[in-house]
Amino acid sequence: MTPDELKLRLRKFSGRIIKMVDKLPNTISGRAIGSQIVRSGTSPGANYRAACRAKSDKDFINKLKIVEEELDETEYWLDVIADSELIKPDLLTELKRETGELLAIITKSIITKREKMGDA
Repeated sequence: MTPDELKLRLRKFSGRIIKMVDKLPNTISGRAIGSQIVRSGTSPGANYRAACRAKSDKDFINKLKIVEEELDETEYWLDVIADSELIKPDLLTELKRETGELLAIITKSIITKREKMGDA
């Protein structure tokens, strides 16, 4: 996957998160969790773009680690939403799958870059 393809995939992921958040109930918990996941679920795309403009390999890895952390947090909030049935769990299956795939891509990218740097 090229950097441009991953940028597009992360941007589409952000859009899917936004649409999902808009389906959360207008309750105290729905609003609170929605605020959390909309931040964690839309930031990976922006942070990946920043990583692509990194000034060094170490800067690149540090920025990718932020993407990894935000995707992991998004995965957590999706689990909370499913567990509490704020949205029916079966309606979250594809979004959870995509979160896991993106997390795996970013994690592998970090490992690969570290290996190339001799930091593995």
